[in-house]
Amino acid sequence: MLTTKSVRRSRSLQTGWTTNPSTQLSLNGIHNDKPINATNAVDGFLSPFDTFFKSGNHSVHETAKKYLKGLFQSSKRNMERMAEVVPDSNDQVFQNFLTHSSWDYRPVLDRVAEDTNRLFGNRANTGLIIDESGFEKKGKRSVGVARQWNGRLGKVENSQVGVFAALVNEGNVGLVDTRLYLPTEWTDDPARCAKANIPVSERSFKTKPELALEMVRHARQCGIEFEWVGADALYGNTPSFLAALDQYGELFVVDVHKDQRVFLENPEPYLPAASAKGRKPTRYLVDAHSIEVRDIVDGSKKRDWKKKTLRSSSTGHLQVEILRRKVWVWEVGSARAHKWHLIVRREIKSPDTVKYSLSNASSETSALKLAKMQAQRYWIERAFQDLKSHVGMAQYQARQWQSWHRHMTLVMLAGLFMLQLRITNQEQIPYLSCYDIQVVFAHSLSSKQTNTGEIIAQMQERHRRRARAVKKHQLVT
Repeated sequence: MLTTKSVRRSRSLQTGWTTNPSTQLSLNGIHNDKPINATNAVDGFLSPFDTFFKSGNHSVHETAKKYLKGLFQSSKRNMERMAEVVPDSNDQVFQNFLTHSSWDYRPVLDRVAEDTNRLFGNRANTGLIIDESGFEKKGKRSVGVARQWNGRLGKVENSQVGVFAALVNEGNVGLVDTRLYLPTEWTDDPARCAKANIPVSERSFKTKPELALEMVRHARQCGIEFEWVGADALYGNTPSFLAALDQYGELFVVDVHKDQRVFLENPEPYLPAASAKGRKPTRYLVDAHSIEVRDIVDGSKKRDWKKKTLRSSSTGHLQVEILRRKVWVWEVGSARAHKWHLIVRREIKSPDTVKYSLSNASSETSALKLAKMQAQRYWIERAFQDLKSHVGMAQYQARQWQSWHRHMTLVMLAGLFMLQLRITNQEQIPYLSCYDIQVVFAHSLSSKQTNTGEIIAQMQERHRRRARAVKKHQLVT
């Protein structure tokens, strides 16, 4: 029989992480004032990824290590600033590493997903959460850039948008996949796509829900284990997305807007009778009346709500009221309506905070479990916040398809590194945060900026580059 201790040891051997002496020593140093060997920790972490950065006899593994260290060390994570702090590095080498070198980001991403999956180890409490994130960009040359909704800014702005997948498990989260969203102004322009080196197979327009379905299918093909799929209302208000998940046999708990229309009885779609001279009808109709989900809440009784404790937090217990109702969802024109569950959650201390979700869970699944699954979507937003704040997720110089995906892959590698450190050291350092790790490693890794002469030389080089840029601009204008 496996004891709790042996199970933990088994998981450590699978991940190859907690048994790494240099890594364990590095964070023990936080706890007992021993020297922190940050370089060995990063090098040891990247060692299993070595083969992914090789092509024939050529290897860019050392550059990958320097790029990862730059994400932790530099206050601004563009290539020039990273090269100013990482020893033996060069911004042109970094640019070639992202844009022109031959390594494939996909196997690296898949390994990140597999390691995160092994790290969690408990399928029953793991969800695959889908969400998009916007990155404000100037100009028109960066791949996928367009005036589009940027959720981070809360407005339409010139941006790139990526759709991401994350594994979440009881408060732990790791990004494991991404797809860059291409607006139609890109997919309708073959020359523009070619200039950005977008693969031919990726030049057809795909909606964000379609990109999300690709990631769900790919995760299953890679053997990634998760109990359910979660997403925000952009995906929940796309019935075809939910129907596809249902068809794949995936359990989902996906948010919807308060004006999402549902039926309280099966609307029984039907084909209208064909006229004597007209074409045979193919578009289904319904006679039943639909209502908005907020109307269900407005018409509910006090007895319909179940008071539950969702989780404990630093400010006490989060208590909520949960409403569960069987509903039918019908996409206009389709042949059938789907019988799913509407889950509504409102906070007792903040009754105006209401979340609506649809789920295809079985009737035996408790409302509390569904509400807990619904609440896990918060963690992917936390992952975006941590990776943008602490390892430069949004501070990249990447105009082409490959370079954008490669940067995001390396950022996810950094995220996996921090996740493993936090889980490994949970008992000794229970409040260890991504910010803590970034600060410790930024000050512990070897740096070029150790003397005034080096800093002045870097300043002079920045001035030379600015002068060249100004002269070039004057010649053009």
